[in-house]
Amino acid sequence: MEESKVPKKNKNNFIRFLLNLINRFDLQEGKEDELETIEDIKKNVEFKGANLWILIFAIFVASIGLNVNSTAVVIGAMLISPLMGPIMGIGLAAGINDFELLKRSLRSLGTAVFIAILTSTIYFYFTPLDDAQSELLARTEPTIWDVLIALFGGLAGIIAGSRKEKSNAIPGVAIATALMPPLCTAGYGLATLNLYYFIGAFYLFCINSVFISLSTYLIVRFMKFPKKEFMDHKKEKRVQTYITIFTIITIVPSIYLAYGIVVRSIWEEQAKTFLSQEMVFPATQVLSSNINYSTTEKSIMVNLIGEPISKESIDIIKEKAMNFGLTDTEIVINQNNSGITDINILRSDILKDLYERNEKLIQDKDEKIAFLENEVAAYGTVRFLGNDIAKEAKINHPKIRKFSLNRSLITNLEKNSIDTLLIAYAEFSGKPTNEEKDKLNNWLKIRTKSDTIGFIIN
Repeated sequence: MEESKVPKKNKNNFIRFLLNLINRFDLQEGKEDELETIEDIKKNVEFKGANLWILIFAIFVASIGLNVNSTAVVIGAMLISPLMGPIMGIGLAAGINDFELLKRSLRSLGTAVFIAILTSTIYFYFTPLDDAQSELLARTEPTIWDVLIALFGGLAGIIAGSRKEKSNAIPGVAIATALMPPLCTAGYGLATLNLYYFIGAFYLFCINSVFISLSTYLIVRFMKFPKKEFMDHKKEKRVQTYITIFTIITIVPSIYLAYGIVVRSIWEEQAKTFLSQEMVFPATQVLSSNINYSTTEKSIMVNLIGEPISKESIDIIKEKAMNFGLTDTEIVINQNNSGITDINILRSDILKDLYERNEKLIQDKDEKIAFLENEVAAYGTVRFLGNDIAKEAKINHPKIRKFSLNRSLITNLEKNSIDTLLIAYAEFSGKPTNEEKDKLNNWLKIRTKSDTIGFIIN
């Protein structure tokens, strides 16, 4: 009898443990009244007055943070951004069949997006720092992780918003889902006429917005928020139909896009693994590699340097690509068949790659080189003519005993710039008159074809 009681007691303890564990996940505990939560979300939907100005200032702060590559500044901007309001309002409206709230939320979100992109475009158009930093580039290519962050972040945000005791979860969601940086990056794309940056960043913002709204919609339906009732049942059905159509139009493309991002991310990881494991040779190195994924074409291009790889080995490598899931992927391996690297071709490829990546840097260097060449030529000309000019100066001004002419670098401390100036040194046997000084100055300008000459008279 005692042996049968022990298992029964353990079974009861296990059931109590499970019930206790399930109760801990109960969302009803600590929940605020649904109507209060709905009103709180509705208050943050509108973009007027202070909310609009806060958004503009936050966009400026985020744009500066992206411009100077400061993560802390970008995080600060996301904390003060009010963008979460209308996005959660869209999910709430879809969940409670409130068509008027849905229209208000969409109108407010459209206004906010337009103002945000316009503000960031103006900033990036006038900023002197026009290089795309890593913080900015990170917002141009959405990945599956961005989808997951937006989904789980949105779930955390609506659950936190439905509590009696408000927490810092919603500002945390705004930081995690990064709603503002993509809009600033889209503005950078417009300001620099870079369509690739604009589309990638705006696409990321759309993904974040859709999945935050979807999360809100799911929690609102799960927690059975009271739906809006209509006196006219025909109107109620019509509103429900509109919201259902809108929800489907919103969710289906986002799921399709998310699926595309998942497939692309998996393929890219497989391609990188393939390169790291299979492109390893004892006397040959990978000079460069490029992976390209699109819905119509997938390819991996590898440039090798060193001893050539046999055709049989290359065929084996291409067959192994199937083991990495790289089906329908074109593998292109470029190498020198003679076994000796063609230095001229290699140099041309490297220079071309450097030029494409750093076109502005090369242009600046060319301008500096041209400037220095002109300075060297001018210095040589002055040095060559210095003795002849000194003799001519002696003829025109018999009192001159010593004469020197040279170019000198002048640093402008106010403008932080460096320029060159023609310096003339003249030593007279007696004190020259002002008229004699002016005559010598004007003659030297004509003789040396210089607009300005620095004079040292002794």
